[in-house]
Amino acid sequence: MKRIIFILIATLLCATLFAQTDTTKVPSTADTIRIGGMVIIKRGNSDDGKKHTSITLGNKKQKKHSNISTAQWIVDLGFANYIDKTDYSTATSQSYIVNKPGSPALVENDFELKTGKSSNVNIWIFMQRINLIKQYVNLKYGLGIEMNNYRFKSAISFKEGGSNPYTGQNIPHPFVFRDSISFSKNKLAADYVTIPFMLNFRTNPDYNKKGLSISGGISVGYLYSSRNKQISDERGKQKNRGDYDVQKWKFAYIGELGLGPVRLYGSYSPKSIFENGFKMRPYNIGIRLSNW
Repeated sequence: MKRIIFILIATLLCATLFAQTDTTKVPSTADTIRIGGMVIIKRGNSDDGKKHTSITLGNKKQKKHSNISTAQWIVDLGFANYIDKTDYSTATSQSYIVNKPGSPALVENDFELKTGKSSNVNIWIFMQRINLIKQYVNLKYGLGIEMNNYRFKSAISFKEGGSNPYTGQNIPHPFVFRDSISFSKNKLAADYVTIPFMLNFRTNPDYNKKGLSISGGISVGYLYSSRNKQISDERGKQKNRGDYDVQKWKFAYIGELGLGPVRLYGSYSPKSIFENGFKMRPYNIGIRLSNW
């Protein structure tokens, strides 16, 4: 009896230390018990006529990969910019650009960005990876918020529509004009709720921090906020909200490159940021804070 009690106490202690229960069934008789990596075998009669019990600590079975892997709160830090293909004479004739009579007309140089201060920050609430071919080929998708800040060098301002600041004539759609003051900060912000879809290739499925990981695909985003934020000595801090003719939907080609624990990302949209007048195709590039 004491021997049996001792075995039971040892079993409970080991089970607590391992903090897990292996439910894998193994071929055994009623005298074989498996708990975690421990195997308890109660043998039949031996030469001395007594029954013997042995405890074997075996190696744990290799953990199998799950077909679905999930990561949460992944953050991207990068730069935002665009490729400008605008026909400025057409945009001016359609009143998407309003020029002050007698002053130089707004042209491509007036829409150049401060590269180091034009930022892209993405917060992915979750991303999932679904195994397609032995963990080497996977489907990745997720849901997140994409935030883009375009910092302008020039003193341009966005207006939702209304009277021409120089002539008073009514303009029925958003437009841009050269302001009369200078700004210490002048940016257009466009934020989207975005869903990415990527095909993922990995050279080392057993260990995320080693090997090469390449992903490519598309993303679909819906605009939930846009604003023109300006800071100046004359007007102080202003945050003017409006859609400013920004596209409601954003479609982009996206990619991710991982080498060991380092992740880089990029995106490019073949469609303009704006629906009319301007032809500015946005792109982002930066670092992804994740080894998943």
